[in-house]
Amino acid sequence: MNLSAKLEENIKYLKETLPLEKSFDLIHRTLKLGRTSACFLGVNGFCKAELLQQIFSDLQNPLYMKDDKIEDIAEYVSAKIGYVQVSLTGSWDTVLRNVLSGPAALFVDGFPQAILIDARTYPARSMTEPDLERVTKGARDGFVETLLLNANLIRRRIRSPKLCFSLHSVGTESQTDVALAYLEDSVNRELLDRIHETLDSLNVTSLTMGAKSLEELLLPKRWWNPLPSIQMTERPDVACSYLSEGHILILVDNSPLVLVLPGTIFQFTQSPEDYYNSPPVGTYFRLVRFLCIPVSLLLMPLFLLFAAYYTDFSLRIGLLSEPVTAGQVFFYVLAVEFLLDLFKYSSALSSGKFSSSLSLISGLIIGDIAVSLHWASAEVLFYAAVTLLASLSINGTDFADGLKVYRILLILATGFWGLAGFCTALALVLLSVATTPTFGGFSYFWPLFPFNRKALGRLLLRSPTPKAQPASIWNRGRIKTNR
Repeated sequence: MNLSAKLEENIKYLKETLPLEKSFDLIHRTLKLGRTSACFLGVNGFCKAELLQQIFSDLQNPLYMKDDKIEDIAEYVSAKIGYVQVSLTGSWDTVLRNVLSGPAALFVDGFPQAILIDARTYPARSMTEPDLERVTKGARDGFVETLLLNANLIRRRIRSPKLCFSLHSVGTESQTDVALAYLEDSVNRELLDRIHETLDSLNVTSLTMGAKSLEELLLPKRWWNPLPSIQMTERPDVACSYLSEGHILILVDNSPLVLVLPGTIFQFTQSPEDYYNSPPVGTYFRLVRFLCIPVSLLLMPLFLLFAAYYTDFSLRIGLLSEPVTAGQVFFYVLAVEFLLDLFKYSSALSSGKFSSSLSLISGLIIGDIAVSLHWASAEVLFYAAVTLLASLSINGTDFADGLKVYRILLILATGFWGLAGFCTALALVLLSVATTPTFGGFSYFWPLFPFNRKALGRLLLRSPTPKAQPASIWNRGRIKTNR
């Protein structure tokens, strides 16, 4: 629908469409620009009041205005409004979307166009280091909930003329701004076109949980695939490193999480800490994290298998200190898994001033009492603690939580059916991992499959900076046509 040339009709439409008299944050007022009537519309708190006041003061200043009648609105904007971010539009959809996003609108009598003045400002928290991606050395900034600030953090690190931010609007009600960041000379064009097409075709009212909601819309997950398929990061240095390798970043307004496409299983084992250490040290800790994956997945199920069904062998090798029944070990393992999860999440969700004390009390007192009351054994607590440490050392929390779901499946199958249950559950886990979907149909195990020796070496070993620059080895080929 287009605007009318009559100011009264435009004001009437605004009052019918927006709750101007009911919602306190919507501000509007009529103005006189010389002998021409005008109306201003904006959202209180989204507009820079000082800047708009200066603009309107100049427009109403008789010394500033030689002409008291506006004849050509385009020429008037070019000659009288010196602010940079100003545009004209004749569409009501564009006007309403912009006003509710922050820019102010100025309607001038006699013209079927509105002047959009992008003098918006958003409430924003300070840029602090993300809690889940901390490093001992390096940058301490992190993405925030403001899209423009996040784009600035990327542009500050990559000052390339090839860096492009493409804007989309997602959600029929929320109309959330979503930006694609990519480098023109290294991006996979087929993948980029697929993302553009998918974002434009999303049929959703709002992105309730920001980037997480968009992730599930881009790639609907199946219940038997708990591992994440799209990496998310809150660190600008991590996002820029992927961007320089040809990946595509998806930035969502109101969310500090940035999505990285395409995604593979190896991305969840990387950490920026590797590159803030020397190559030998970084390689060592990277290999330690790789080792933590099978430890987190298999240590508790294997302990249950040997302790419950091969008791004599377990006593000989020191796996157990005293004989226990299969039912006892199974109960101990399940109880400790529940207790450690309770400790982990209560500590993570509690206030910072209490979390350290809570973890200490939980570990020392409750663990000791659990052994005394025969709700657990010292051996089970030890192996469970090792499993928890291995899980916490994995950089991707979503990946670690996915492994936990697999571990619970292995424990249940082993407890009920022994070796046969363990082998069957392990086969199902491997099948589930192998069928994890990815956006664009790329292999979840690239560069292991299809095999790329140079790229795999870059992922397994921390290469020196001169050899770690992006190259053609990161080319994954063509995307799959099926969705």
